[in-house]
Amino acid sequence: MSDLLNDLPNIERGLFRVPDLPQLRPAAPATHAPRFLLLYGSLRERSFSRLLAEEAARLLRAMGGEVRIFNPSGLPLPDDAPETHPKVAELRELTQWAEGMMWCSPERHGAMTGIMKTQIDWIPLSIGAIRPTQGKTLALMQVCGGSQSFNAVNQMRVLGRWMRMLTIPNQSSVAKAFMEFDDNNRMKPSAYYDRVVDVIEELFKFTLLTRDVAPYLVDRYSERKESAEELSRRVNQAAI
Repeated sequence: MSDLLNDLPNIERGLFRVPDLPQLRPAAPATHAPRFLLLYGSLRERSFSRLLAEEAARLLRAMGGEVRIFNPSGLPLPDDAPETHPKVAELRELTQWAEGMMWCSPERHGAMTGIMKTQIDWIPLSIGAIRPTQGKTLALMQVCGGSQSFNAVNQMRVLGRWMRMLTIPNQSSVAKAFMEFDDNNRMKPSAYYDRVVDVIEELFKFTLLTRDVAPYLVDRYSERKESAEELSRRVNQAAI
């Protein structure tokens, strides 16, 4: 290995890591039920994004998961209230509790709703030394008032990546959502419903696969280097 590193003069040798397969096999896998937080993006009385989130919750529970659905009603706009606001505190606590998430938004004006974005914007990249989203799984869904579109899920996928989440490949877009739910607010049998099952099944599997090794999966050379440099500065300052 040392000979190969000679050809990498920009590498800090003490911080370089060869990916290690055994570290992807946890010695003591978690035994508790996988924990999922579901967010939806509409406050309408009959919100189809909420109804779809509720269908997802039923599926996750049937698979053995523990589920929380956050109600965004009363959540203030970002920067319009302190972080101690009860709804903000609730959302952040749930984000830290969860091991996987599902975001479901209507598409409005070709984009996710402001309500959906507000929830995401209140979730910080870090809370002290804790990064509440990094390494956690994420599934994406949207509901459409007309023909099928993927604008909202595509936008949310960019945000999930930005928040360092393990966003699963599968996704769901339900066209003409007002036709896909019955009078009891349950989703009707359809190819759309089958796709929802696919997405939730994939989310559950990816969460089981990654939750015990998430810290190792997101461990980065650049961050190890930055931490080492910060430690060196502190030690040198203390010596002076």
